This record gives sequence, structure tokens and C-alpha cells, in this order.
Amino acid sequence: MRASGILMHVTSLPGAGGVGTMGKAAYRFVDFLERAGQRYWQILPLSPTGYGDSPYQSFSAFAGNHYLIDLETLVEEGLLRQEEVDEVVWSQRPDRVDFGTLYRHRCPVLYKAYERFIGMPNRAFHQFVQQEKEWLPDYGLFMALKEAFSGADWSTWPDGLRLRDPETLRTYQEKLKYSIAFQYFLQFQFFRQWKRLREYAKSKHVRIIGDVPIYVPLDSADVWASPELFQLDEDRKPKLVAGVPPDAFTADGQLWGNPLYHWEKMKATGYAWWLRRLKAAAGMYDMVRLDHFRGFESYWAVPAQDKTARNGHWVKGPGMDFVAAIRRSLPDLEFIAEDLGYLTPEVRQLRRDSGYPGMKVLEFAFDSREPSDYLPHCYTRESVCYTGTHDNLTLQQWFDEAGPEDVAYAKQYMGLNAEEGMVWGMIRGGMSSVSDLFVAQMQDYLGLGGEARMNFPGTLSNKNWTWRAEDGMITDKLADKIREMTALYGRV
Repeated sequence: MRASGILMHVTSLPGAGGVGTMGKAAYRFVDFLERAGQRYWQILPLSPTGYGDSPYQSFSAFAGNHYLIDLETLVEEGLLRQEEVDEVVWSQRPDRVDFGTLYRHRCPVLYKAYERFIGMPNRAFHQFVQQEKEWLPDYGLFMALKEAFSGADWSTWPDGLRLRDPETLRTYQEKLKYSIAFQYFLQFQFFRQWKRLREYAKSKHVRIIGDVPIYVPLDSADVWASPELFQLDEDRKPKLVAGVPPDAFTADGQLWGNPLYHWEKMKATGYAWWLRRLKAAAGMYDMVRLDHFRGFESYWAVPAQDKTARNGHWVKGPGMDFVAAIRRSLPDLEFIAEDLGYLTPEVRQLRRDSGYPGMKVLEFAFDSREPSDYLPHCYTRESVCYTGTHDNLTLQQWFDEAGPEDVAYAKQYMGLNAEEGMVWGMIRGGMSSVSDLFVAQMQDYLGLGGEARMNFPGTLSNKNWTWRAEDGMITDKLADKIREMTALYGRV
């Protein structure tokens, strides 16, 4: 069935509190999607963010980001007072998330809610803790320890904690029980609010596309709690780390630094950790984008001591054996394979054998130097067409910065004209494609330029992950315009 959707991370929603949350603005956005004829809302990972604020570098593959807990909802429920929320200046700019302010002030405000909460009998809370016992105790202790050690990486903790000596763990579980319970409270509130929002989206016939990063960072509860599943030495330091090889754009490649999975040990367990992770995703989303899908066929392994990815080498991944395990365990969960980057015949074959639709990015189509697989006439139905992803330029920025030959090529191919507008013409090209699903960034529907780009890969800056829509941008008039085009091309 032909359909379309919009890519808009929760943090980018407008409203008070310095960051988009699961509050009223999220419900209004679902209403906007319904009015616009969009059947999908695609988001970025919802996990708690660490250094660099990237949702792809999280402290846990299972936990939710407490920044997304809506404070106004907690006020309505009597867990906070409005003045406790208002006394913090959450952001100086309505179009930017100030993660530094969130890091300093969000937990102190949420602690006040927790202090009121623990005085109330709550069966649902205790049921949640029991239900999530496979990951929550390790995560709660991990985050409490990070707080106790001023945010230090677990690899620098005392040996008893770093190496998870049982007696030492029991001592700290007792010592930090209040902080651990606070972490449980944060997760309870996150998943409670998310469940409500997702149910509302379902009632409006809007399906949510989630995102599962292929890797987890070293400084995560996942690696700390299950070091045997990663390529670590006896001292629990990485032997090899993840990255991508040099290409025409990056002479040194990209050094991501994530520890690599020990796929042989993963296989010996029937991929139990990964299947638990994907089962958790199935409980949160209607469809899952599998990040860096090519890494399941083969991955770039870089010596851990190296400063660039240049000296890495390819290592075979779990391939179809892993995909088959997913099919057996989660036969009804739908996936999108993020098959961008360096694609070999083997990667293409794995994607075909998996049956998962791949991604087609319009911004990649118009290289005037050579023909591209991303030109719409090359698409098949079993694909998802994107204007661009969170890692790419906005369409307006692409027209502003692309070479004149590439822009001329796009104009000729798409029949772009000033009367309709270049950006809307490009959206039309994607909307009219044969791909079963078309997804555009919200920034593109708003016609925003480089100031609204979500991420600049390979960089650390306060521009990454911080863009927010401002109040009044997302209107009924815009929804009606989107719906008209969506209906024209049979995607309503």
C-alpha cells in the first residue's frame, strides 16, 4: 500500500521546557499528520543521550530518554508545581535545544516529582519494575554509579565495580538504593507517557517508525553488564572499534569508536541480546529502521588505539543467519534496512534476501558526473524514498550549496520551476515515485535551510541534534497543502 510520512524527532517539537517532549505538542503533531494524510511518523532513537547529545550514542539500548518526559503532564498529575518548572530558564532560543541546561537542571526538577511519587501507593510502578527486570536493574545501578562518580566512564571505576564483583555490586546497590529507585521512576514515567502517545497515534491511524542504532557505545549499561558479548580484552578494553573506511569525502574514514560485537558468542546464545533489544523496539514502534544494515554483512574493524579509521579492515558479520533469527522471533515486526554507504554485491544480496525495503535518498541522485542508483526511475516498489535523512542537508540547503551542474541536473530531471518552488518540486518527485513509502523531513516541508540541519556527521558541536520547530510553524494550512499532494499521488 502506498503511503507517506514525515521525519521529525521528538526533541524537535515546539513548546515550553527547552526541548520537545511527549506532551501536548506531540499530540498536536499527530493531529497534523492525520490532517496531512500522513500515515507514518518517523523519529530518531529515544534512548538517553550521553556525550555529544547524539541519540545514536546512548547509555542504554533499552532505556528511554528522561529529557522527553513532559513536565506539564507531571504538573497536571500533582507531581510537580508549575513554579518549580518555570523557575528554570530552559533555553535562550525557541529554535534550539540547550542540552547543557537540560543536563544541569532536568534531573533536579524530576527529583522533586519523585519525592512526591514515592509517598503514593502505585501498583503500576512495581509491575513495571518487575516487567523490565532483564535490563532495568543493571541500568538503574549503572546510572546511579555514574552520578556517584561525577559522570565518569565505567572503565575508570574501581575494579570491583568495573569488573562487576558480586559482593561490590551488592554493597553499592544498598548504598545507592534511593538513586537507583529514582532511575526506575524516570523509566516508568517515560514509558507511561510514550505508551499514551503511541496509543493516541494509533487512534489517528498514524504508525511510528523507530530507529535502532547498530552499535552501542563503550560507556553504556549494555557493555558494562554484558562484556562477554563484545570484542574486549581481559581488562575489558576494546580490541577493535567500529568505523567506516576512507572514501571520496573523508580521506581518513570515520572513526566511530564503538566496541564491536562478538558475533560468535552472540550466535551461541541464539542472538538473545539482539532479539531482546528488537522485541523491546517492537513494543514501542510499528516499524523499525535498522541502522547501518551493511554492518550485518561485513563491518569495518579498526585497531582500538588508532586515531583514524584508515587502518581498519573488513570482517564478515552474521549475515542471513542473524536475519533468519529475527524472522523466527519477530515475524510481524516490519523493518527498513538503512542500506546507505559503501554497498557491495554481498550487501545488496543480503538486503534482497532479508526482504526488508532499502532506502533511496533524493539528494544523492543528482551527481552530474555519473549516473546514480538514487534516480527515481531506478526505484522498485519495495523501497522507501527520502528527501534526505537526519545526517543530510535540508533540501533548501542542498539547492543553496550543491554545485551548479548538480542543481541544473535536478531541474532538468524533475522539471523544477520557480513557480512551484524548487523544494516543493523535489518533494513532488519523491511523492510521485514508485516507492511504497515516501518520507520527507519536516524541515523540508517548512522550506528551512542549513540552520535547521539536524546533524553534521563526524563532528561535535552545539548545532548537532538541537534544531526545534517554533510555535506557529506547523499549521493547518501546511497540512492541507501536504494532503493535497499526498492524495494526488495515491498515498492517502
